[in-house]
Amino acid sequence: MSASLPGNRALPESQYDLSTYWGRVRHTAGITDPRTLLVGSAGLEQAKNALTAYKQGQIREMTPQLWTAKKVVDSTLHPDTGEPVFLPFRMSCYVLSNLVVTVGMLTPNLGNRGTIAWQVANQSLNVAINYSNSNKSSPLSWSKIAQSYFLAVTASCSVAVGLNSLVPRLKSLSPSTRLILGRLVPFAAVASAGALNVFLMRGEEMRTGIDVFPARTKSATPATTTTTTIPTTTTIEKTQPSIEEEDGLSNAASLGKSKKAATLAVAETAVSRVLNSSPIMVLPPLLLVRLQRTAWLKKNPRWTTPVNLGLILLTSYAALPLALAAFPQRQRVRADSLEEEFHGRGTGEAGLVEFNRGI
Repeated sequence: MSASLPGNRALPESQYDLSTYWGRVRHTAGITDPRTLLVGSAGLEQAKNALTAYKQGQIREMTPQLWTAKKVVDSTLHPDTGEPVFLPFRMSCYVLSNLVVTVGMLTPNLGNRGTIAWQVANQSLNVAINYSNSNKSSPLSWSKIAQSYFLAVTASCSVAVGLNSLVPRLKSLSPSTRLILGRLVPFAAVASAGALNVFLMRGEEMRTGIDVFPARTKSATPATTTTTTIPTTTTIEKTQPSIEEEDGLSNAASLGKSKKAATLAVAETAVSRVLNSSPIMVLPPLLLVRLQRTAWLKKNPRWTTPVNLGLILLTSYAALPLALAAFPQRQRVRADSLEEEFHGRGTGEAGLVEFNRGI
């Protein structure tokens, strides 16, 4: 991310108010913007050079061009290593990478073999994404990765196969109800395995704890008005909102490692995974059942798959920023709610500390 670029001047964390849910949604929508995938290596270098110039004081204020450069850098580079994340596993490619697997899992009448095959593919992708975007300061061993992978696959396949076998036995239900329940089987499998995958991949954090820092006071940059001149006769005045600067966690001294903070961070991330998968795995199959009853789709059954694909794509892009923004990435809690060693060490009247929750 942009924090890894050289320069003593801190970049603004976001152009939106991250203390509000909708501010975090707008910020996350930028990081997950698939258009950043079209920026090649030359475009990435240009974005890095522009942000470096700001951090070194060569550019005085943030401009729309710099905000775009920051979005490109933050969505491409790993925050720990400063190296580009492999393209299929970036959060900006999350929807596209999951699209094929999601369509496969929602295919009707898969049978046990098909269900297991697609659940294995889904969990393989999840492990790759989680590993590529994990905290590299405490890397997992290959044995831990393998253990997490096999446990998550086993859990998802067990739930999926078990529910697939259970639904046909519910003879008291109407055929339409059994059809809807059958379409919801992938949701139960994906939601449970997705949450379990987070706990398994980040279990070491809960065992050893994560760094906790003093909460920064609201010393936001005053709102300023910048003037951007476009190479025409048009001049645009843009008001820049008050914003906090990033790198606060890396610059502050750690108060120590907290297992309670780690448990909260992992639990919130697991919930966000369920929130993301819920609409994707529930809404498209239910809408498709409804659409299949229309005269148009009955006359044109070949459009069933494209319609299903479109529903999944639209739902995925709408759900991802909403789910990721459910909890702040930099979480603040009362110091007295953590282990005794942190009591009385928070800042401000509320005695707050903060930590990086992760995504």
